[in-house]
Amino acid sequence: METTTQTDFIKFLGTAGARIVVSKQLRASGGIWYSLHGFNVLVDPGPGCLVRCLSSRPKMDPMQLDAIILSHRHLDHAADVNVMIEAMTEGGFKKRGTLYAPEDALTEDPVVFHYVRNYITKITIIKEGGRYQLSDGVYFETPLKHQHPSETYGINFITPEYTISHIVDTRYFPDLLKCYNGNTLIINVVRYNADRDTRKWLYHLTIRDVKEIVTTLKPKTTLLNHFGMTMLKAHPHQVAEQLSAETGLNIIAASDGMRFNLKK
Repeated sequence: METTTQTDFIKFLGTAGARIVVSKQLRASGGIWYSLHGFNVLVDPGPGCLVRCLSSRPKMDPMQLDAIILSHRHLDHAADVNVMIEAMTEGGFKKRGTLYAPEDALTEDPVVFHYVRNYITKITIIKEGGRYQLSDGVYFETPLKHQHPSETYGINFITPEYTISHIVDTRYFPDLLKCYNGNTLIINVVRYNADRDTRKWLYHLTIRDVKEIVTTLKPKTTLLNHFGMTMLKAHPHQVAEQLSAETGLNIIAASDGMRFNLKK
């Protein structure tokens, strides 16, 4: 299994964003697997996450997971959370692991079933300004509540050697520029562009937003992720290349199954 022999990578189990791309599986929607100094954490296991883990080459063994994080409760981010808890714990026979999730994912109309909650060692409710220890020297922060229809938090992973920031679903607002200073920056960018009327109800970032974010924060590498239809029609790799040329920064469009080495 990949996770038993190699560490310090990001594995994109899927790069789909928004309802149409997910429902038609134009891109896979399995979420992201982070290996951080030997600690394995799965973020946002959307539809098909388990299948994507087991069909990866080499396979990603769910029993190697130490934690699962939900940034928010929407189905494209959380539909496979229950089956991944079962897989992580061998059907509940090996109680282990931690689930981190916003409160509304666990309370009214929960996305995490009550019976699988007994399979894991601990459930932690994440909040704005939270800091959570994963292992010795490795932790994550949820610095900011995002502007999204459900309770949503971006993530900063901190290790002794590198930092990763993940700006998940949100509409643009200036505080984003204060909170995500990782060496590697992952940005969920559903829409290619949006007119003034669309932006009034749009709760996702556009490429114009991405350009402002990266030119301000200047991460070592930016990975674009979570694409909707307008992004797919614009061809994410071409968009990333154009942004790199315009900004002079290293910007990459993630693809399904892509592995990014954190110790290059």
